[in-house]
Amino acid sequence: MSRLRILVLGPDCNPEQVSIPFVTYCHAAALAHLHDVTLVARSAVETPLSRAKDPFRAIEIVRTPWLDRMFAWGLRRLFNNNYDTQVLTAFRCPFSLAFEWRAWRQLRRRIFAGEFDVVLRVLPMSPVLPSLFAFLLRRGPIPFVLGPLNGGLPWPSGFNQLDNQREWISGLRNLYRFFPFARATYRHAKAIIAASSQTYSEFTTYPDKLFFVPEPGIGPSLCLDDSRNPQPGDKLQLIFVGGLVPRKACDLALRAAAPLLKNDSAHFTVIGDGPEETRLQQLTRSLGIDQAVSFCGWISHSEVLERLRSSDVMVFPSVRDNGAGVIFEALATGAVPLVVDFGGPGD
Repeated sequence: MSRLRILVLGPDCNPEQVSIPFVTYCHAAALAHLHDVTLVARSAVETPLSRAKDPFRAIEIVRTPWLDRMFAWGLRRLFNNNYDTQVLTAFRCPFSLAFEWRAWRQLRRRIFAGEFDVVLRVLPMSPVLPSLFAFLLRRGPIPFVLGPLNGGLPWPSGFNQLDNQREWISGLRNLYRFFPFARATYRHAKAIIAASSQTYSEFTTYPDKLFFVPEPGIGPSLCLDDSRNPQPGDKLQLIFVGGLVPRKACDLALRAAAPLLKNDSAHFTVIGDGPEETRLQQLTRSLGIDQAVSFCGWISHSEVLERLRSSDVMVFPSVRDNGAGVIFEALATGAVPLVVDFGGPGD
């Protein structure tokens, strides 16, 4: 197969973070092993990208200092650094379009000079955020590809965890079609890559250019031989990894594991932080299992992998999750995932 020259739009791709910035970075890095990839990113991730030393043909940094300061101010003052709110997605829209406009002005001459074969946007991953590049490339000279896209998972009924987190803006989601360039994004894209079955179902009106590629994956370097050596009488090591927010439903995992924890047959490690941490600590005390549960807070990605390697079961009862790449990390490190068959984990 001949190597394509791919211009990848990944403004926040970051090998040193978790969740979407890390997942999309892995997509771009995997492509760079097969093709000649030029990654376009914001200045905020320039340093971690340079440290990663993946085989990108080049990394193009788009500098928008005043926009970056404005977004950082809004994230801090309006959202209290809460990345898990849906309102933040709508807030990102003008910043996303502004980044693509600056990237277009920086790279358009090279695009029309034939330096690239295709443009791929991996970020934003949300299907509700439009792309200016799709409109600007509607007549060529090269195709525009969008994805992996993920989002739009419905809120299942019967879980008070979701009642505590569902936001008013979720009822307005379909209004994204009226965002500037929203309809042009999917009409002019030459291919749409859906990363979940739910997102795939939203774009069935484009069957000739719609592809399903699950969002999570794992690098071969993380797949190691199992080093566990269990002994008779050892406790079962349970672990939860994720943000401590209502939809992740860590409380369900603690309640389900309580009988094992009470009779000293297991130990439960909780990795992550968030607004639910205090309530979960109170829950362990009310269940009488606080001595068998360790709250580790936010730790580095490498340490998460080490903790997974020493665990037996990764309990992940999230009742609304689009991706959940941590499930693949558990599989790669030998911890057995226990998940809810819905959304990303179900796929």
